[in-house]
Amino acid sequence: MSESAYFIRAAKPEDVSTILQLIYDLAVYEKAADQAKATPELITKNLFESKFAHALLAFSGSPASPGEPLGLALYFFNFSTWTGRPGLYLEDLFVKPEHRSKGIGKAFFSRLAVIAQDNNCARMDWSVLKWNMPSIDFYEKSLKAIAMEEWMGMRLEEEGIENLKKFAVNT
Repeated sequence: MSESAYFIRAAKPEDVSTILQLIYDLAVYEKAADQAKATPELITKNLFESKFAHALLAFSGSPASPGEPLGLALYFFNFSTWTGRPGLYLEDLFVKPEHRSKGIGKAFFSRLAVIAQDNNCARMDWSVLKWNMPSIDFYEKSLKAIAMEEWMGMRLEEEGIENLKKFAVNT
C-alpha cells in the first residue's frame, strides 16, 4: 500500500460505528475483548458533544473515494504543572494487523504532532502494554520515544472512584 493508498482524517459523528468496531478490534488484539464497554451513545456524547476526546481515522482510498477503515488514534489533552502547558495524551492507536508496516502508524503520529504543536503542547504521552514488543520496538526505534521507566501507571475504576468519597471534608 503506497502512501497515496490511504488517508487520515478527523472522525465525524457518522463514524461512530467504525470507531466502535476499531475499539473492539483493539480490545481483541490486547486480549481484553470483555473489557470493551463503549456504546454508540457514549462515543457520540463524549467525542462529539462533550468533546472529552478526539479521534483520527485512517481509511484506504482517498478523501474523495474512501474505502475500508484501517486504523484509529484516540487522544485528549492534559496539562503539565511542570511545563505550564498542555500535553497530548494518546489513549489508543490501532492499525488493523493486515495493514501494519505500511506507514499508517507513522502517519498517525505525524498528524498528532501537528495537532500537538497547533495546541502548544509541551509533550505527547501514551502507554503501551509491556508484552507488546512490536509496538515498543516501533516507538523506540522508529519514533525515538523514551520509555518512562521511573513512572508506574495507576488507575481507579468506578468502584474505586466511588470509594474516594469517604475522604471528603466539609467545606
